[in-house]
Parts: sequence; C-alpha cells; structure tokens
Amino acid sequence: MAYGVVHFFPNGTREQYEASIAAVHAGAGRLPDGQLFHAAGSSPGGWTIMAVHESKESWERFRDGILVPRMQQGIEGGFPTPPQETPIDIYKIWGYSFNRTCPAHRLALGNVGSRRG
Repeated sequence: MAYGVVHFFPNGTREQYEASIAAVHAGAGRLPDGQLFHAAGSSPGGWTIMAVHESKESWERFRDGILVPRMQQGIEGGFPTPPQETPIDIYKIWGYSFNRTCPAHRLALGNVGSRRG
C-alpha cells in the first residue's frame, strides 16, 4: 500500500530545502528508489515537504538508509533541525499522472484504492 509522509520544518527556507534535497536525492529531478511523488513549498511558519512512497517499507528504507544518516552528519546550508513528521496511510491519490509503464507506479496503482490519472 502506498505510504505518505509530510515534513514541516519550522522557519525552513527554500535555500535550506535545496541544500538538503541535493544531499539526499540521487540527482536533480530524480526521486529516491521507491518514491512516487514529491512536492515542497513554503507554508505558514516554515517549509513543508510531501512525499509518497510505494509502501511504508520503501519509506523506511529511504529514511533509515539515506535521509536520517545524512541529516545526522549535517548538511551544509540544510535544515538545522529534524522536521515535524506526519505519516499518512494513502487511501487515494487523485490528480497525479502516473507513468503506467513504470513498474513502481504499476505496483502502487495495484495496491491503492480508487485512482485516477
């Protein structure tokens, strides 16, 4: 089942986001293995990141194997503190155009309730 996470960084900025993403993603515009969707932007009081993974296990692999170790090492110019985290067991995704030829997207489409896209 697809799994989502929302991270809120109080007083976070676009510059901190860019530095952090450069340190934890495989390259510009590339999502980590198992991640299906990523959105980020300013929000009241800080910066918010939303991500959807193929499964909770996919999220945990990324979190434990890449994200947390990199943040613990310190990312120059990145977010100085861990985020406030809200997990989401994804029930439905609307409005996002999935690539139906991508194996990860086909897997998520098969595991999540009613989808359009």
